[in-house]
Formats: sequence, structure tokens, C-alpha cells
Amino acid sequence: MITRLRSFFSGDAAAALPLLGATVLALVLANSPFGTSVQGALHAVLGGTVLGLDLAKTVEHWINDGLMVIFFLLVGMEIKREVVEGELAQLSTIALPVAGAVGGIVLPAAIYVAFTWRDPVALHGWAIPSATDIAFAVAVLSALGKRVPLGLKLFLLTLAIVDDLAAILIIAIFYTSDLSALSLGLAAACLGGLLALNLAGVRRMLPYLLLGAVLWLCVLKSGVHATLSGVALAFLLPLKGGSEPREERGFLKLEHALKPWVSFLVMPVFAFANSGLDLAGITSSVIVHPVTLGIVAGLFFGKQFGVFAAAWALVRLGWARLPDGASWAQLYGVSACAGIGFTMSLFIGTLAFAGAGLEPMVRLGVLVASLLSAAVGYAVLRFVPPLSNNLRN
Repeated sequence: MITRLRSFFSGDAAAALPLLGATVLALVLANSPFGTSVQGALHAVLGGTVLGLDLAKTVEHWINDGLMVIFFLLVGMEIKREVVEGELAQLSTIALPVAGAVGGIVLPAAIYVAFTWRDPVALHGWAIPSATDIAFAVAVLSALGKRVPLGLKLFLLTLAIVDDLAAILIIAIFYTSDLSALSLGLAAACLGGLLALNLAGVRRMLPYLLLGAVLWLCVLKSGVHATLSGVALAFLLPLKGGSEPREERGFLKLEHALKPWVSFLVMPVFAFANSGLDLAGITSSVIVHPVTLGIVAGLFFGKQFGVFAAAWALVRLGWARLPDGASWAQLYGVSACAGIGFTMSLFIGTLAFAGAGLEPMVRLGVLVASLLSAAVGYAVLRFVPPLSNNLRN
């Protein structure tokens, strides 16, 4: 387990570098003479009518509705693997991070609602501060090396997986538009086909991916967000079965093949398209807007206190224990890192406020809260004293 955990953390820490680079580049260009040209390119329309289907969308929409499907496919595969044969299959290890994840979803959402409840449009973004960006959070912990016990890294990893699963459910339930019965019916037929392939013992990934592409097209036209097709496909890919060794399984080969593409292409492109913020346009009205304040307060204060308080309560009730080698102060530091919301928070913001003109508030709030959370989490974990008996229970 330790070897696999270290491999996971080294991979996801490296993924934070291109993500950070794309974010910085987007901010630089947005505040340069090229800012208008970049926005023009992102809002250029690509596509047209194919087989009677209107597939004309802006470049930004193709990134968010198309390219991000690959990201959600990988997230779904990682969740399935952890549930079937990983840490989420062991009930004894998931109680504490699951409680932390629930606290880190409920309290940030409640804080955001407190700031925006008078504005029905702003209120629609209640889920924005409830997400954790695993790549950046892992990068902070990895930068601290052995100062962070492996038990705490496992806590953050499991919390982030549960957090992603919750975000997927939130998107499916709350962020859908007008539904098309025909498209949903065709999508259901595709899901039935994927299930039939699985039950028939088909282990090659190509038939699943081809049918998955049709599924994506159906979901794209259904009113349900297209990225959920990637999650559905992931859950129906065969993980076990056959006589091949574990490392030869098609599922694991596909997961390993997708990871560098997601880390070095999909996530950076998404970050570039959605994090550009013209600082000259940041007026006092943007800074004190309820959406901005709700996101900052929810992500920074709500996330860390929600995660820590829920975990603290579970330990005090005797239903769980602190991770091996961890102190309360270190658990608080990791809880602060959970407030780095970046990728998923920005993504939910694009769904919540499509065409509402609130993108600057979302981007400013997410960037500020994520930077504050990273700084506090790093400082606590860097300077916390060594574990002693009185820091445990």
C-alpha cells in the first residue's frame, strides 16, 4: 500500500506543475495586449450540423463539454478501482476521511448560501466551494516530504476521492438543463450495451471506448452535462476478470495511458480557458460581490473547519482514530489544504453561471481562497512541532 501511495502522490504532485503554469499563463495573457485575442479565440465557434445534430459550440464549450470528459473518465476509473480493490474497499480506513469529506461539503455550501441567499442567480453556485483539487493539494503535501505522515496523505487521498464522487452526483442532480427524452433514451441504450459487453466477458477496451463515444454524443444532446458520460463509462469498464496478470488488465493499462494526457493536456487546457482574470476589471464591486465573498469564505474557512470538525467529532465519539503518526495540528493543516478548490470549483462555476456574467467573481474567489488555503496548510504542516503524546487523543 505504501509503495502505491507514494507512486500516486509523486504522479499527482507532478500534475500540479503544468496546471499551475497554465493558470499563470492565462493570468499573464489576460492582463496583456493579447487578452482580447485570447478571449476571441476561446469564444470562436467550431462545428456545425452533423447528421441533423447541431454541434456548433465555442472553443471554450468544446473544452468544458468535450475535453473534460477525459478528465471525468479518469476520475471515474480511479474511484472504481479504489472502491473495488483499493482503500475505499476497506471500511475501517474510510470512516474518518468520509466524515471529513461530508463536513467539507456541507459547511462550505452553507457559508456560501449565507452570503448569497438574497440572489437566486448567485445562489445557484452553492456547490462551488465544496470541491477539493487533488493535484494542488497533493503538491503541497509532497513539497513537505516526510514532515507529513503517510497516514495523513492517505486521509487526504481518500477524502479527495469521496469529494470527487460527491461533486459528480451534485453535477448530475443539480446542474442539468432541459432534458431530451430521445437523447436520454439513446444514452440508456448505450449504457445497456456497455453493460452487455461487461457481462459477456469482453475485456478489450476498444469496443467500450467506441460505444462510450456514442454515449457522450447522446448525453451532450440530452441536457445532462456531457462530462457525466465519462463517469458512466468508467463505472462500466471491466476491472476484474480474465486470466491476465493484474498489470496486464486493459482497465489499468487504459488508466495509466490516460493519466499523462489528463495531467499534461486536459487539465492545463481547462485551466488556461477558465482561469484568465483581467485584474484591471477587478473593481470594488467584484471584490465585495456575494459570489466572491461566498466562495472565499466557503472554500477557505468552511472547507478547513468542516473537514477538521467532522473528523474531530468522529474521533472524540470513539468511532475512528487519528491516522498513524499524525497530531491534531497536522490534521488541521491537511484540512486547510482541502480548501484548494481550483479545477472542480472552476468547473462547477462554469455550469452554475453559464451566460450570467459572473465569471470574474468565480475566478477571483477560487484563486484567492485556493492560495490562502495552500499557504495556511503549508505553514501549519511546515512549522508544527513533532508529534508528542499530548497531541494525540
